[in-house]
Amino acid sequence: MTLSKMGCKDAKVDLGSVTTKKPMTEKQLERFSDELRDKGFEIIQDRESEIVNDVKVAIIRYIEYLEESKNPSRLSDFVSETTNLNYSYTSSIFSEKTGDTIEHYFIKMKIERVKELLSFRKWTLSEIAHQLHYSSVQYLSNQFKKITGKTVTQYLKQGKHERTSLDQL
Repeated sequence: MTLSKMGCKDAKVDLGSVTTKKPMTEKQLERFSDELRDKGFEIIQDRESEIVNDVKVAIIRYIEYLEESKNPSRLSDFVSETTNLNYSYTSSIFSEKTGDTIEHYFIKMKIERVKELLSFRKWTLSEIAHQLHYSSVQYLSNQFKKITGKTVTQYLKQGKHERTSLDQL
């Protein structure tokens, strides 16, 4: 909606990116950047930040893929294929820019998905563990406690199910 107000009706918006047919003027870019910032987003203009963003988008897509796949590929293969970059290179850039490894970031994202699925109260923890390809419920429980500081039972008993927004991870 913001882009169409600015006369960029031909813009293509995808998770983590916007593509326009014509380049934006300096004034349009500044206005768009201000509006995004007001909504909690930012324009990424350097290549390393773009790579980090691409990896984060790939991880979100990988979690979706995990839930749909019976025999998913490895995270490293998925990230390399999605970003079209060598995993060692992306991993190095990601760690340097975020202070976190791709694997640890993935675990945090996966636990946020577990919290989301728990909040629906449609599935048992065992079903969620299976859906997200955990090797066991115990392994999921241990990761949950390590990341949140609470057991799954404590989390469910607290009533208000706090979740971390994806941009805060």
